[in-house]
Amino acid sequence: MRLLFLGDMVGRTGRTAVWDRLPGLISDFKLDFVIVNGENAAGGFGITEDIFHETIKAGADVVTTGNHVWDQREALTFASREDRFLRPANFPKGTPGRGSGVYIAKNGARVMVSNIMGRIFMHPELDDPFQAGERELAACPLGEQADAVVFDFHAEATSEKVCFGHFVDGRASLVVGTHTHQPTADHQILSGGTGYLSDAGMCGDYDSSIGMDKEEPLNRFLSKVPKGRMEAATGPATICGVGVDLSDRTGLAEKIAPLRLGPRLEETVPSFWR
Repeated sequence: MRLLFLGDMVGRTGRTAVWDRLPGLISDFKLDFVIVNGENAAGGFGITEDIFHETIKAGADVVTTGNHVWDQREALTFASREDRFLRPANFPKGTPGRGSGVYIAKNGARVMVSNIMGRIFMHPELDDPFQAGERELAACPLGEQADAVVFDFHAEATSEKVCFGHFVDGRASLVVGTHTHQPTADHQILSGGTGYLSDAGMCGDYDSSIGMDKEEPLNRFLSKVPKGRMEAATGPATICGVGVDLSDRTGLAEKIAPLRLGPRLEETVPSFWR
Protein backbone atom coordinates (compact mmCIF):
# COMPACT_ATOMS: atom_id res chain seq x y z
CA MET A 1 0.00 0.00 0.00
CA ARG A 2 1.32 3.43 -0.97
CA LEU A 3 0.44 6.42 1.22
CA LEU A 4 1.17 10.16 1.06
CA PHE A 5 0.86 12.57 3.97
CA LEU A 6 1.06 16.32 3.27
CA GLY A 7 1.81 18.83 6.04
CA ASP A 8 -0.17 21.91 7.06
CA MET A 9 -1.56 23.89 4.12
CA VAL A 10 -0.98 27.60 4.85
CA GLY A 11 -3.09 30.24 3.11
CA ARG A 12 -4.15 30.54 -0.49
CA THR A 13 -0.72 29.84 -1.94
CA GLY A 14 -0.37 26.62 0.07
CA ARG A 15 -3.79 25.22 -0.64
CA THR A 16 -3.73 26.00 -4.36
CA ALA A 17 -0.31 24.36 -4.68
CA VAL A 18 -1.77 21.20 -3.15
CA TRP A 19 -4.86 21.32 -5.34
CA ASP A 20 -2.70 21.80 -8.45
CA ARG A 21 -0.11 19.11 -7.73
CA LEU A 22 -2.00 16.40 -5.86
CA PRO A 23 -3.98 14.87 -8.77
CA GLY A 24 -0.76 14.36 -10.74
CA LEU A 25 1.03 12.84 -7.76
CA ILE A 26 -1.79 10.36 -7.23
CA SER A 27 -1.75 9.38 -10.89
CA ASP A 28 2.02 9.34 -11.44
CA PHE A 29 2.92 7.40 -8.31
CA LYS A 30 -0.22 5.25 -8.03
CA LEU A 31 -1.01 6.43 -4.53
CA ASP A 32 -3.56 4.40 -2.60
CA PHE A 33 -4.31 6.90 0.15
CA VAL A 34 -3.66 10.60 0.84
CA ILE A 35 -3.92 12.58 4.09
CA VAL A 36 -3.62 16.39 4.15
CA ASN A 37 -3.46 18.63 7.20
CA GLY A 38 -5.65 21.65 6.46
CA GLU A 39 -5.81 23.62 9.70
CA ASN A 40 -4.10 26.77 8.35
CA ALA A 41 -5.64 26.75 4.87
CA ALA A 42 -7.94 29.78 5.30
CA GLY A 43 -5.60 32.77 5.41
CA GLY A 44 -3.33 30.90 7.81
CA PHE A 45 -6.04 30.43 10.43
CA GLY A 46 -8.45 27.50 10.26
CA ILE A 47 -10.31 26.01 7.34
CA THR A 48 -13.66 26.63 5.63
CA GLU A 49 -16.07 24.06 4.30
CA ASP A 50 -15.39 25.13 0.71
CA ILE A 51 -11.64 24.67 1.19
CA PHE A 52 -12.25 21.27 2.76
CA HIS A 53 -14.36 20.16 -0.22
CA GLU A 54 -11.79 21.44 -2.74
CA THR A 55 -9.06 19.50 -0.94
CA ILE A 56 -11.12 16.31 -1.08
CA LYS A 57 -11.90 17.01 -4.73
CA ALA A 58 -8.16 17.30 -5.46
CA GLY A 59 -7.66 13.77 -4.15
CA ALA A 60 -7.26 13.87 -0.37
CA ASP A 61 -8.98 10.99 1.40
CA VAL A 62 -8.89 12.69 4.81
CA VAL A 63 -8.23 16.24 6.04
CA THR A 64 -6.74 16.56 9.52
CA THR A 65 -6.36 19.68 11.67
CA GLY A 66 -4.97 20.82 15.04
CA ASN A 67 -5.10 23.76 17.42
CA HIS A 68 -6.47 26.15 14.77
CA VAL A 69 -9.38 23.89 13.85
CA TRP A 70 -12.07 26.28 15.14
CA ASP A 71 -10.52 29.57 13.95
CA GLN A 72 -13.15 29.68 11.19
CA ARG A 73 -16.35 29.35 13.17
CA GLU A 74 -18.17 27.53 10.38
CA ALA A 75 -15.97 24.52 11.16
CA LEU A 76 -18.01 24.00 14.33
CA THR A 77 -20.99 23.33 12.07
CA PHE A 78 -19.60 21.30 9.19
CA ALA A 79 -17.26 19.16 11.35
CA SER A 80 -20.17 17.02 12.49
CA ARG A 81 -21.46 16.20 9.02
CA GLU A 82 -18.16 15.56 7.22
CA ASP A 83 -16.73 12.18 8.18
CA ARG A 84 -13.49 12.85 6.28
CA PHE A 85 -12.78 15.96 8.34
CA LEU A 86 -10.91 15.28 11.60
CA ARG A 87 -10.24 17.45 14.62
CA PRO A 88 -7.96 16.26 17.46
CA ALA A 89 -9.36 13.16 19.14
CA ASN A 90 -8.40 14.36 22.61
CA PHE A 91 -10.81 17.30 22.67
CA PRO A 92 -13.30 16.86 25.53
CA LYS A 93 -16.35 14.67 25.09
CA GLY A 94 -19.12 16.59 23.33
CA THR A 95 -16.85 18.62 21.05
CA PRO A 96 -18.27 18.76 17.49
CA GLY A 97 -16.84 16.44 14.88
CA ARG A 98 -14.70 13.36 15.20
CA GLY A 99 -11.07 12.63 15.96
CA SER A 100 -10.63 9.46 13.95
CA GLY A 101 -12.22 7.36 11.27
CA VAL A 102 -11.78 4.27 9.14
CA TYR A 103 -11.59 4.84 5.39
CA ILE A 104 -11.24 2.60 2.36
CA ALA A 105 -8.12 3.11 0.27
CA LYS A 106 -7.98 2.70 -3.49
CA ASN A 107 -6.53 -0.80 -3.05
CA GLY A 108 -9.41 -1.78 -0.77
CA ALA A 109 -7.45 -1.56 2.48
CA ARG A 110 -9.10 -0.24 5.65
CA VAL A 111 -7.15 2.78 6.92
CA MET A 112 -7.72 4.13 10.40
CA VAL A 113 -6.62 7.78 10.67
CA SER A 114 -6.47 9.53 14.03
CA ASN A 115 -5.69 13.20 14.68
CA ILE A 116 -4.19 13.81 18.14
CA MET A 117 -2.84 17.04 19.65
CA GLY A 118 0.09 17.26 22.03
CA ARG A 119 0.04 19.22 25.27
CA ILE A 120 3.56 20.63 25.70
CA PHE A 121 3.58 24.39 24.82
CA MET A 122 0.16 23.97 23.18
CA HIS A 123 -3.08 25.87 23.64
CA PRO A 124 -5.72 24.79 24.39
CA GLU A 125 -4.33 22.04 26.61
CA LEU A 126 -6.36 18.95 25.73
CA ASP A 127 -6.76 15.54 27.34
CA ASP A 128 -3.76 13.21 27.63
CA PRO A 129 -2.66 12.41 24.05
CA PHE A 130 -1.15 9.08 25.06
CA GLN A 131 -4.38 7.87 26.64
CA ALA A 132 -6.25 9.12 23.57
CA GLY A 133 -3.95 7.16 21.28
CA GLU A 134 -4.39 4.06 23.39
CA ARG A 135 -8.18 4.37 23.15
CA GLU A 136 -8.05 4.73 19.38
CA LEU A 137 -5.80 1.67 19.02
CA ALA A 138 -7.98 -0.39 21.36
CA ALA A 139 -11.07 0.48 19.33
CA CYS A 140 -9.45 -0.27 15.98
CA PRO A 141 -6.34 -2.47 16.27
CA LEU A 142 -3.92 -2.80 13.39
CA GLY A 143 -4.37 -6.19 11.72
CA GLU A 144 -7.90 -6.61 13.05
CA GLN A 145 -10.33 -3.76 12.32
CA ALA A 146 -7.70 -1.87 10.30
CA ASP A 147 -5.17 -2.80 7.63
CA ALA A 148 -3.25 0.42 8.30
CA VAL A 149 -3.21 2.92 11.20
CA VAL A 150 -1.96 6.50 10.80
CA PHE A 151 -1.59 9.19 13.46
CA ASP A 152 -1.29 12.91 12.72
CA PHE A 153 0.34 14.05 15.98
CA HIS A 154 -0.09 17.83 16.06
CA ALA A 155 2.40 19.14 18.59
CA GLU A 156 5.10 21.70 19.34
CA ALA A 157 7.62 19.64 21.34
CA THR A 158 9.70 17.17 19.36
CA SER A 159 10.27 15.12 22.51
CA GLU A 160 6.51 14.59 22.88
CA LYS A 161 6.20 13.57 19.23
CA VAL A 162 9.11 11.12 19.47
CA CYS A 163 7.76 9.56 22.65
CA PHE A 164 4.33 9.13 21.08
CA GLY A 165 5.98 7.38 18.12
CA HIS A 166 7.72 4.93 20.43
CA PHE A 167 4.51 4.49 22.45
CA VAL A 168 2.60 3.18 19.42
CA ASP A 169 5.57 1.53 17.68
CA GLY A 170 4.53 -1.79 16.18
CA ARG A 171 0.86 -0.92 16.64
CA ALA A 172 0.62 1.86 14.04
CA SER A 173 1.71 2.09 10.43
CA LEU A 174 2.79 5.73 10.55
CA VAL A 175 3.14 8.63 12.99
CA VAL A 176 3.65 12.05 11.39
CA GLY A 177 4.17 15.24 13.36
CA THR A 178 2.54 18.48 12.24
CA HIS A 179 2.22 22.05 13.61
CA THR A 180 5.77 23.49 13.50
CA HIS A 181 5.69 23.92 9.68
CA GLN A 182 9.40 23.14 9.23
CA PRO A 183 10.24 19.73 7.69
CA THR A 184 12.55 17.57 9.78
CA ALA A 185 15.18 15.14 8.50
CA ASP A 186 14.48 12.26 10.89
CA HIS A 187 12.21 10.09 8.73
CA GLN A 188 12.75 6.51 9.83
CA ILE A 189 11.16 3.18 10.55
CA LEU A 190 11.13 2.55 14.29
CA SER A 191 12.27 -0.77 15.72
CA GLY A 192 8.73 -2.17 15.84
CA GLY A 193 7.97 -1.24 12.22
CA THR A 194 6.15 2.09 12.56
CA GLY A 195 7.11 4.82 10.10
CA TYR A 196 7.95 8.08 11.85
CA LEU A 197 8.69 11.75 11.02
CA SER A 198 8.81 14.53 13.63
CA ASP A 199 7.35 17.16 11.29
CA ALA A 200 6.10 16.92 7.73
CA GLY A 201 6.64 20.64 7.15
CA MET A 202 4.05 22.89 5.57
CA CYS A 203 2.56 23.39 2.17
CA GLY A 204 3.17 27.10 1.83
CA ASP A 205 5.58 29.92 1.03
CA TYR A 206 8.95 29.26 2.69
CA ASP A 207 10.07 32.87 2.16
CA SER A 208 8.18 33.58 5.37
CA SER A 209 7.96 32.93 9.09
CA ILE A 210 6.34 29.47 9.16
CA GLY A 211 4.03 30.50 6.33
CA MET A 212 3.18 34.00 7.51
CA ASP A 213 4.46 37.21 5.92
CA LYS A 214 7.75 37.67 7.76
CA GLU A 215 7.59 41.42 8.49
CA GLU A 216 5.08 41.34 11.37
CA PRO A 217 6.57 38.31 13.17
CA LEU A 218 10.02 39.89 12.88
CA ASN A 219 8.66 43.19 14.21
CA ARG A 220 7.16 41.43 17.23
CA PHE A 221 10.45 39.72 18.05
CA LEU A 222 12.34 43.01 17.77
CA SER A 223 9.94 45.48 19.36
CA LYS A 224 7.46 43.35 21.33
CA VAL A 225 4.76 45.72 20.04
CA PRO A 226 2.32 44.45 17.38
CA LYS A 227 1.93 46.74 14.38
CA GLY A 228 -0.75 44.76 12.59
CA ARG A 229 -2.32 41.38 11.93
CA MET A 230 -0.41 38.28 10.98
CA GLU A 231 -1.04 37.59 7.28
CA ALA A 232 -0.28 34.45 5.27
CA ALA A 233 2.65 34.86 2.88
CA THR A 234 1.64 34.92 -0.79
CA GLY A 235 4.78 33.84 -2.66
CA PRO A 236 5.21 30.56 -4.55
CA ALA A 237 4.53 27.56 -2.34
CA THR A 238 6.46 24.37 -1.71
CA ILE A 239 4.44 21.32 -0.79
CA CYS A 240 6.01 19.14 1.87
CA GLY A 241 5.12 15.76 3.25
CA VAL A 242 6.19 12.16 3.51
CA GLY A 243 5.67 9.08 1.37
CA VAL A 244 5.40 5.58 2.81
CA ASP A 245 5.08 2.11 1.40
CA LEU A 246 3.28 -0.24 3.81
CA SER A 247 3.28 -4.00 3.92
CA ASP A 248 0.01 -5.47 2.66
CA ARG A 249 0.54 -8.33 5.11
CA THR A 250 1.34 -6.51 8.38
CA GLY A 251 0.35 -2.89 7.69
CA LEU A 252 3.74 -1.76 8.98
CA ALA A 253 6.14 0.51 7.14
CA GLU A 254 8.58 -0.94 4.63
CA LYS A 255 9.94 2.31 3.14
CA ILE A 256 9.67 5.97 4.09
CA ALA A 257 11.04 9.19 2.56
CA PRO A 258 10.17 12.91 2.40
CA LEU A 259 8.42 14.63 -0.48
CA ARG A 260 9.18 18.29 -1.25
CA LEU A 261 8.10 20.02 -4.46
CA GLY A 262 8.49 23.73 -5.16
CA PRO A 263 10.96 26.60 -4.77
CA ARG A 264 13.44 27.32 -1.96
CA LEU A 265 13.73 23.81 -0.48
CA GLU A 266 15.61 21.06 -2.28
CA GLU A 267 13.08 19.07 -4.29
CA THR A 268 12.81 15.41 -3.46
CA VAL A 269 10.41 12.57 -4.19
CA PRO A 270 10.67 9.14 -2.56
CA SER A 271 13.12 7.20 -4.74
CA PHE A 272 11.12 3.99 -4.31
CA TRP A 273 8.19 5.67 -6.09
CA ARG A 274 10.13 6.34 -9.29
